[in-house]
Amino acid sequence: MSQRTDTVKRTIAEVVAERKTQMSPGATFVEAFAKDGFDTSVDYDVTITDSLTSSRRKPRYPSRNMLKVVDLSRDPQDFYWHESPPRPDDPAVDGADLRREAANHFHRSPIPPLLTTTAWVQVPDTLWEDPVSFAQFIDYRLVVRLATAENHTILRGEGGLLTMPDLGRLTDPGPFASTVLAACNEVEQMGSTADGLIINPADYYRLLGSGSLMRDVEDNGVFIVRTRLVDPGTAIVGDFGHGALLFDAGRSTIGFAEPPPGTFAEPGVALRAEIWERVVVNLPTCFFVVTL
Repeated sequence: MSQRTDTVKRTIAEVVAERKTQMSPGATFVEAFAKDGFDTSVDYDVTITDSLTSSRRKPRYPSRNMLKVVDLSRDPQDFYWHESPPRPDDPAVDGADLRREAANHFHRSPIPPLLTTTAWVQVPDTLWEDPVSFAQFIDYRLVVRLATAENHTILRGEGGLLTMPDLGRLTDPGPFASTVLAACNEVEQMGSTADGLIINPADYYRLLGSGSLMRDVEDNGVFIVRTRLVDPGTAIVGDFGHGALLFDAGRSTIGFAEPPPGTFAEPGVALRAEIWERVVVNLPTCFFVVTL
């Protein structure tokens, strides 16, 4: 493994000069690397997946963009509120025939333990000798890999949306053309608004190519996230703006580390990034996993 070079020291100023309002995660790491070499480990006082930017004309948003984020480092709290649907043996509640949510139960619960989300990349040999390219690699590869891992945490991991038993399941479109529209209606019948849809790209483009559903949904103000982390044939519809939270530690780390066996196809210099977070649903009756 090569030691840091005079080139790194000479040109680090170029990386720093490119920052706008604040240094990117990559530029911050490269500045530290100029001092500490391959012992570098940087702690950030933000969640670096929030730093993702793109020059694409067609944005593709991560799942975190759906959710109201609670930064526990700046807004500390220990509990959150949530509701649950009525039980079969509950007494009648006035008005619940028209306002279904009136029969819900109210709860206050501890915030569950935050989960660690981890991503790895292998640094191409000697890339660290070019500070500009090294910073870009961290910003546009490692952080993107971390955003993919974050999608897994939010959707499929322990406590992810797809693993929550209290979310509704909907397979029948009823009087509507699709289960997506049926779920939007069900959310509004609960007094909320379906403002988000998470769907596999295969289904998004299938529906886009076979009719106007995806355009109609977007034109109606529904924010769509396309991700492989939702299985083809299913989607999540819900009131993400009012009905769910992403509790976030508000910190991150990037550093050189030895990856677990099986992480890469060949040996090499590896970087690890980590964040800590947990999704909760306040209004499970306003979310549906639908069969398309």
